[in-house]
Amino acid sequence: MQKIINFLDWIGEKMGTLVSWVAVLLALLIGLDVIIRYVFQFTFIWMIETEIYLFGILFLVGSGYTFKYGKHVRVDVFYTKMSEKGKAWIDLLGGACLLIPWCYVVIVSSWYYGLSSFMIRESSAQTGGLPALYVLKFCITLGFVFLLFQGISQMLKSIQIIFNKDN
Repeated sequence: MQKIINFLDWIGEKMGTLVSWVAVLLALLIGLDVIIRYVFQFTFIWMIETEIYLFGILFLVGSGYTFKYGKHVRVDVFYTKMSEKGKAWIDLLGGACLLIPWCYVVIVSSWYYGLSSFMIRESSAQTGGLPALYVLKFCITLGFVFLLFQGISQMLKSIQIIFNKDN
């Protein structure tokens, strides 16, 4: 079980590293866009759309990494006052009843969403916009796959805590 956890966490770390570079690239691109817009009084549609793509990739692909470190949105009213085993039970049941089914629904539906976009070679509706809108749509699928991996890792960690004799 620990090997599976380590492998899933390794994937999450690699995606976190990748996303951190996407964040740097996005910051540089926005800075350049601001300079061009306010100094030269114009902008490029492809630049704005690239910012949107990069933000989407950052948000979606980084969701598993965020989940791994517990930086996602959580209602902590009762959770923070629970024992480690209690938290593990909440994480396990929440993962099994909410996270995994939701990831499955989004992965399947977004796969077909991206595939239909790919089949028609969907691109930006804007003149001068980016081609390959399907790349961003497939990032929805990819992001939820990474979130699912991290959810499985968290559930396995919860099982370890629940069955650990020391807790």
